[in-house]
Amino acid sequence: MSKVPAEFQVITDLAKAALFRRGIALFNRREFFECHEVLEEIWTPARGPERLFLQALIHFAVGFYHHGRGNQAGAERQLRKGLRKLAPYLPCYETVDTEKLKDDVSRRLESIVARRSFAIYPRIRLQRGRSVARRSS
Repeated sequence: MSKVPAEFQVITDLAKAALFRRGIALFNRREFFECHEVLEEIWTPARGPERLFLQALIHFAVGFYHHGRGNQAGAERQLRKGLRKLAPYLPCYETVDTEKLKDDVSRRLESIVARRSFAIYPRIRLQRGRSVARRSS
């Protein structure tokens, strides 16, 4: 197996960053199905901590997609999975304010379980210049 030349790795990293930003923008516009499709493009080849982090975001997108289509059980299941997978990445990971995201998703999950409606969905907030690695347990 040949090693990827450094210049191609930079291109790959830039493409991945662009896809990540696009996925976040789609989530924040409540285009949850499209968000999940875009984030899966990054998730599929990902390995290590990044893979589980992306999977948490995908679970949130799928959960809110289910909610929008009236599938309460699917929404609850996906949001709970996302919250479990996000826990090791608090309070911030890869510039994402994971603490705020966890709090917002948890509140919406409580509303879904209680069958209360809500109009404001969580947003994924990026913190410029801040990237905190996963905490060790």
